[in-house]
Amino acid sequence: MIKKNISLKKYNSFNIDVNAKEFVEVNSKDELIEIANRTKDKNVLYLGGGSNILFTRDFDGIVIHLNIKGVQFEKTNSDETVVQANAGENWNNFVEFCIKNNLGGIENLSMIPGNVGSAPVQNIGAYGVELKDVFLTCEVFNKNDFSIKTYNLEDCKFDYRNSIFKENKNLIILSVRLKLKNKNHKINSSYGGINDELKKLKISKPTIKDISNVVCSIRKRKLPDPKKIGNAGSFFKNPVVKKDKLEWIKKYFNDVPSYKLDDKNYKIPAAWLIESAGLKGKELDGFGIHKTQPLVLVNYGGAKGDDIYKLSLSIKEIIFKIFKIELETEVNII
Repeated sequence: MIKKNISLKKYNSFNIDVNAKEFVEVNSKDELIEIANRTKDKNVLYLGGGSNILFTRDFDGIVIHLNIKGVQFEKTNSDETVVQANAGENWNNFVEFCIKNNLGGIENLSMIPGNVGSAPVQNIGAYGVELKDVFLTCEVFNKNDFSIKTYNLEDCKFDYRNSIFKENKNLIILSVRLKLKNKNHKINSSYGGINDELKKLKISKPTIKDISNVVCSIRKRKLPDPKKIGNAGSFFKNPVVKKDKLEWIKKYFNDVPSYKLDDKNYKIPAAWLIESAGLKGKELDGFGIHKTQPLVLVNYGGAKGDDIYKLSLSIKEIIFKIFKIELETEVNII
């Protein structure tokens, strides 16, 4: 049933109160194809968990909310299992499901907000792990011709916080298949202070559950809970710079952290840039930059999306003025 003038506040993690002219929820592929045919001449927005979107105005069209649920798995060999999750499944709930079933590979991605369907779009990553590391295939709906196809790892063109789905908005992910370890888990604890936390807990041989617990603890300490404070996680990507640019920055900021990608390219934490510019914790009228994680822009309550968007433009301008680096927005602006 298509509804009229529906608030999207509970459908986006920024908690921005804008309206959709029309709104419909789909719970299966058949429903999706049916409503896609019925609305093919309208302005359509396909919306999943709403964790990576900033609404700056009412949406003058129809929002199709993808709520297709379901998880299933099959054992492929003695130590690997293929798991399929539909797009409407909450990502963190899916991670917890896998851990309970002793399936390892995505425990470092615990507590990333959003639904399964958005995971390949961003090639989500955290604490040394990216989705592409365990990705097998995904089922994709093309809203141009209403076809449904299977995309493999190569088809998806995964890159740092990027994929073919981010570049081609016509491609809508319906389900994702991952290849996970059901034994001989590969523990990744070398990134983001995980090992330090494990030492404090006196855990010398961590399990995938231990890694998940530590990641959750770190994220809760550093990041605002979207259920309490509106946000979309990291608003900007970590910029990649050439070696000569890094050396230039070091002349003025000798403490700049960097991560070598290859002989020519280095990644600089965007959070460090924003904090070094003196912007960490900046609070305006009901919105601002988070006090412990400057990469996160927040809505403390009642802010307009356009206010947060203008703040992001101001941040980008200041960072370029100081460091001659152009920050790239990670969040989709509507």
